[in-house]
Amino acid sequence: MNVNTLGKDLKQFVEANDVLIEAPLADYTYTKVGGKADVLVFPRSYTQIEQIVAYTKEYVVPLTILGNASNVIIQDGGLRGVVMILTKLNEVKVAGNRITAQSGAAIIDVSRMALDASLTGLEFACGIPGSIGGALYMNAGAYGGEVKDVLEQVVVITDSGERKVMTSEELELSYRTSILQKNSYIAVEATFVLEEGDQTAIKAKMDELTFLRESKQPLEYPSCGSVFQRPPGHFAGKLIMDAGLQLTRIGGVEVSGKHAGFMVNVANGTASDYINLIKHVQETVKEKFGVSLHREVRIIGDSPEE
Repeated sequence: MNVNTLGKDLKQFVEANDVLIEAPLADYTYTKVGGKADVLVFPRSYTQIEQIVAYTKEYVVPLTILGNASNVIIQDGGLRGVVMILTKLNEVKVAGNRITAQSGAAIIDVSRMALDASLTGLEFACGIPGSIGGALYMNAGAYGGEVKDVLEQVVVITDSGERKVMTSEELELSYRTSILQKNSYIAVEATFVLEEGDQTAIKAKMDELTFLRESKQPLEYPSCGSVFQRPPGHFAGKLIMDAGLQLTRIGGVEVSGKHAGFMVNVANGTASDYINLIKHVQETVKEKFGVSLHREVRIIGDSPEE
């Protein structure tokens, strides 16, 4: 289908200025890399998402869902079909010891709202840059906490456009994975159950974790966050450091000198630079230590030659 026709059709469901044609995805990713989306759309309601899902299914148009795009590398060839970014679905409500957040809300902001309400349990998320939807997809975690510890239920839209509620158990959350990675459901809302706590103690914990993050992570450069999952019995960053790979650069992307588990875009790097550096690190660590590093970051989209 012609991209202009596709864009025109989508304007049936959303406001005209919420549809962009051939938009550069590098403008929307934490890595600052990525080719163009055929059509980029920013829904503002669950009904709009349902309509877009139904449309793409009827006309067999590829559909990709993004939140804050903080733990994803979009290849330089971009993404075909419709790319739906959920950041305009960002409402958060606090009721008693529960917080309900739409999937486009930043999990950092939700953790701060928990602090304001003197609720404890989300302190671990105070430095995670992703959206609620991305956190659900990956079962995001840090500093000993993870989403599954506090999640009660999720509202999803199925691939047939049906809206349904799933419990935390039904999401099959485990280390950096969920059932959302196996089916094509779109998480649009999450409810967290927290505990009443002392606001001063909660803030002190968040301040401590923020200090640790800022002192150890290369936040001054674009990056995709932690690149690799933690290998059993090891730490990915230490293996990379012990392999002498810190500051190794391919194109404009290098292994951070501050934290070897991160790769940073220091000089107008490309997705291909990231992908080639990831492969080089994996091969070197495997050769030196016999340990396989598996990506935590997702790589999606078309390579430039496709």
